[in-house]
Amino acid sequence: MSNQNQNQSQNQNQNQSQDQSQNQNQEQDQDQSQDQDQDQSHDPYGNPYGNQYASLAGRTAVVTGAASGIGEAVAVLLAASGARVALLARRGDRLESVVEKIRADGGEALAVVADVTDDASVDAAAAGIREAYGNVDLVVNNAGVMLPNPVDDGRIDEWRRMLDTNVTGVLRVIRAFTGDLVGAAAEGRPADLVNISSIAAHIAFPNYGVYGATKAAVTYLSQALRIELGPRDVRVTNVEPGLTETELATHLDNDELAGQLDGMFDAIGGLSAAELADVVAYATSRPRHVNLRQIMVLPTRQA
Repeated sequence: MSNQNQNQSQNQNQNQSQDQSQNQNQEQDQDQSQDQDQDQSHDPYGNPYGNQYASLAGRTAVVTGAASGIGEAVAVLLAASGARVALLARRGDRLESVVEKIRADGGEALAVVADVTDDASVDAAAAGIREAYGNVDLVVNNAGVMLPNPVDDGRIDEWRRMLDTNVTGVLRVIRAFTGDLVGAAAEGRPADLVNISSIAAHIAFPNYGVYGATKAAVTYLSQALRIELGPRDVRVTNVEPGLTETELATHLDNDELAGQLDGMFDAIGGLSAAELADVVAYATSRPRHVNLRQIMVLPTRQA
């Protein structure tokens, strides 16, 4: 009986020890799961998508029009995902503010004051970026202006500004960095050219004829470049946003058109710049043989 009692006691102790060990393992698993959830959901910029684009880590990106709106949001999200980002725009003080925010949260960013309507400015910017970061493998052409007016009341200086920024400016940046992209692709690395066009490339809006024509040019250019660069493993992605909350609306000097645009935002609700940034990050984080060639993004209520 004494031996049986001892055996029973030993078995009970072993069972208790096993139960305690299992409980500890379960608690550790729960803690690890919670830590993983927290890591996945953490984003220093408050972006609702979290850092799900880890494959962008180590990339070197250039974003034009990065002082505000879509360009700023794209630069912030790429940096939060681990890319080194050169931010290009004309407003140096605003650029520095965005770069400081990125660096404060552990990102790597460079402010480059440049004007995409000026050949020498773009060439100097490209040289400065290469000196700081080396060659780039991701270019986001976002700089643009929107100056709508009836054609019979249009101003040639505004037309020239839209053409030189929205079309020729895009071409200047492409010319400056295509060699970098081709070189990255030749080394077996992802290489991306992203052009921000507009839904206006497909849908005609009254009084926005010249602006829409510039964006149609960007969409066509993206298609042509895909034929040229795709065989060399450079991805070309054309993003066509619908109604989006950016500073473009502040460029309007026509009170009637400004009121109409405000009414559209009230009735439809625009996309946020962060939502467009998510689209860009998603497209450029796919496996290098996957190219999302054309992406039209609209608020659900926009027809």
